[in-house]
Amino acid sequence: MVDFDEKSGVIWSSTEWGSWGQTIEEIFIKVNLPENTTSKQVVCKITAKSIKCVVRGIVIFEGQTYAAILCDETIWTIEDQKLLNIVLVKSQRTASECWKSLLVDQYIVDPPTFMEMEKKLTLERFQSENPGFDFSGAEISGNYQKGGPTLPTRD
Repeated sequence: MVDFDEKSGVIWSSTEWGSWGQTIEEIFIKVNLPENTTSKQVVCKITAKSIKCVVRGIVIFEGQTYAAILCDETIWTIEDQKLLNIVLVKSQRTASECWKSLLVDQYIVDPPTFMEMEKKLTLERFQSENPGFDFSGAEISGNYQKGGPTLPTRD
């Protein structure tokens, strides 16, 4: 089932530690934290092509990002001492590529959710290219692969 956040318009892909989603410019990561987690108990090491998230000494995830990011523009916050929000900025924002996974070979989006992500990013791209038009009620019916695309890994 696709998790659609009406407020942000982001399609979320669930993981064992939380979820992640994307827009044409950004990647959003939500990590569920143990109650009363403080910022001193969280380490996010982020480079242009990798990310490592450690909470209370335990590695939550680490690896090479699906595509390059602008690490200097990355932010992370803790909400109510129980949710870590990480925002990564895609380095190739003009290409508006839809990431098939958060990390290479890890947290791969299931085919129905990926199709919805592609549709959402297409609408977002149309809106940015045509700022005078309202695409909020539009639906995309293009050549999206039914049953899901083959999900190749990135070099």
